[in-house]
Amino acid sequence: MTASDHIERNRAEWTGWAAEFVDSAERNWAADEITWGVWDARESELRVLPELDGTDVVELGCGTAYVSAWLARRGARPVGVDPTLAQLETARRMQTEHRLEFPLIEAPAEDIPLPASSFDLALSEYGASIWADPHFWIPEAARLLRPGGRLVFLVNGTVLNLCAKDEDLPPDTTLRRDYFGMHRFEWADDDSVNFYLGYGDWIRLLRANGLEVERLVEIQAPADAEPSRYPALPLPDWARQWPSEDVWVARKTQ
Repeated sequence: MTASDHIERNRAEWTGWAAEFVDSAERNWAADEITWGVWDARESELRVLPELDGTDVVELGCGTAYVSAWLARRGARPVGVDPTLAQLETARRMQTEHRLEFPLIEAPAEDIPLPASSFDLALSEYGASIWADPHFWIPEAARLLRPGGRLVFLVNGTVLNLCAKDEDLPPDTTLRRDYFGMHRFEWADDDSVNFYLGYGDWIRLLRANGLEVERLVEIQAPADAEPSRYPALPLPDWARQWPSEDVWVARKTQ
C-alpha cells in the first residue's frame, strides 16, 4: 500500500483512548444479543449477517473484539484484526475471563498478513470501516473473501457526515461540507483521521473489487433512544429524522 500517516496517527490516538473503552468491552462481552452501532440496533431485526455456524470470519478493526465474541458463540470461527496493541490487550483479557479463544492479529486493515480466499465473511462495526482508507481496506477485504463470501460493515451515515460540526457538538440541520469528493476527514479536537465516501463512490469501489451490493440499511434511532455517550453524534430526535448510521452488505462475485 502507499505510505500514509493515518495508520500511525490513529494507532496513537487509540492507544490513548483504550482505557476509556474497557467498561464498554466488559459490558459488550457479557451481552448475549448481537447489536449494531450507537443505537444498539438488533441483528434479529436488521438481519444483515449470513448464517454464522461453521463460517470463517475476519473482523477488520476489531478493537476489543466483542463482535467476534458474539459470532464465536454462534458457531463462527472468527479472527480479529486491529492495529492497536492496547485494544487487543483488552480483548485478550476478555477472552481469558470469558474462556473464549480465537486468533487476534495486530495489523492495519489496509495490509493484513492472512492468506487470500480464507473467509466466508468480513465485517467491521465502526472499525476499519471508518478508521482505515477504503481504497486499501476494501481491496484487502475482497482478497480475503472466498467467492460468494460477504462483506458487512457499518459507518456513520452520509447525511451525518455532511452536517457534522468541527467542534465536539451534535450536528444540526446545516450542511457544512461538500458531498462530492468526500474521503479523508480530520478533526480539530484530536489527531485522528476518519474516512467516508459518498454513496456512488462506495458502490463504484465495491464493484471495482468484485463486490456486488446486496443491501444498504439506514439505521433510525428507536423511539426510546437515549443520547449517545459521544457528544459529536446526533441527538435521538435528529437520528429519528435522518440516518446517522449505514450498514452495507456486499457479496464477492468472483
